[in-house]
Amino acid sequence: MSVNESSGERLPGERLSGAEKLRPHAEQAFAGELAALAAQDDRPRPARWKLSPWAVATYLLGGTLPDGTVITPKYVGSRRLVEVAVSTLATDRALLLLGVPGTAKTWVSEHLAAAVSGDSTLLVQGTAGTPEEAIRYGWNYARLLAEGPTRDALVPSPVMRAMRDGGTVRVEELTRIPADVQDSLITILSEKTLPIPELGQEVQAVRGFNLIATANDRDRGVNDLSSALRRRFNTVVLPLPGTAEAEVEIVTRRVDQIGRSLDLPPAPGGIEEIRRVVTVFRELRDGLTGDGRTKVKSPSGTLSTAEAISVVTGGLALSAHFGDGVLRAGDVAAGVLGAVVRDPATDRVVWQEYLETVVREREGWQDFYRACREVSA
Repeated sequence: MSVNESSGERLPGERLSGAEKLRPHAEQAFAGELAALAAQDDRPRPARWKLSPWAVATYLLGGTLPDGTVITPKYVGSRRLVEVAVSTLATDRALLLLGVPGTAKTWVSEHLAAAVSGDSTLLVQGTAGTPEEAIRYGWNYARLLAEGPTRDALVPSPVMRAMRDGGTVRVEELTRIPADVQDSLITILSEKTLPIPELGQEVQAVRGFNLIATANDRDRGVNDLSSALRRRFNTVVLPLPGTAEAEVEIVTRRVDQIGRSLDLPPAPGGIEEIRRVVTVFRELRDGLTGDGRTKVKSPSGTLSTAEAISVVTGGLALSAHFGDGVLRAGDVAAGVLGAVVRDPATDRVVWQEYLETVVREREGWQDFYRACREVSA
């Protein structure tokens, strides 16, 4: 990257280096690991895959290669679930990652696409306003008016590009997309063909093409998948972390990665506050304290692992910029309150009851109790 040396400003059109990007794509952030896996991967690879299915699973789950290269885990969870997801992509079936919010569906889909095809950027973001053109194709209307419907006037969607190039396309929040737009995927997934009736042509998917969709099971009843579309997917349900220690490990790892990207200093002793945040979220989520002795009410929010990561990252920024650099209870208390109390009318009562009956009585948690009381007042 070059800069204007006299002013220090970046010239128009110049690209950022990988180190300067706030959130590099998976294939950029972990390029070294992907290259090391490719160099030592001698197992069979499906057509146009950058890695073998075994290497893709190793990339997600982590491991040590024969030359000593350490592959960091991208997903902490069941190996069998990852193996099922990867093997699905090696067939003609699309993959649907289903789960409650914060179960790393988007994270897993991005890393799967990066490892399989080397490109995680072919993405359709599902919303209530996603048009059919986002899945099929659109038109450059200036050229359409000047030339009529031609191939040059056609604007390919990410799905069309993946079909043409044999890549992996991602559809995020599939159940947020209107049902009639969802169903435009049926022919693509069953016939592996995208008709272009305006041109009397079609795009046929080449080998290597597949699709990963994610869906939030809290969105049931919003735009449920038709039975015809659901049959085109193999569904893998991503659960919440099975144990507190697994969730602490996930939060610690992601907070460390995010902190480095934001130039936040490491938080000495931060593991204790991470463990407290995870404990609070798990107990309120499960409606039961960790020792199984006390039932508690659950708030309206999901209190997911992703929200715990957000709370701890916010606390890390507070401690770095407005504290002494040590992550303490006061740095995470406001974030915990904001995550728990989504509905002021009902959630505040749940929080206050949990605070007084559980946190107040817990040995070694008095600083956390005082910090939460202060922000809750």
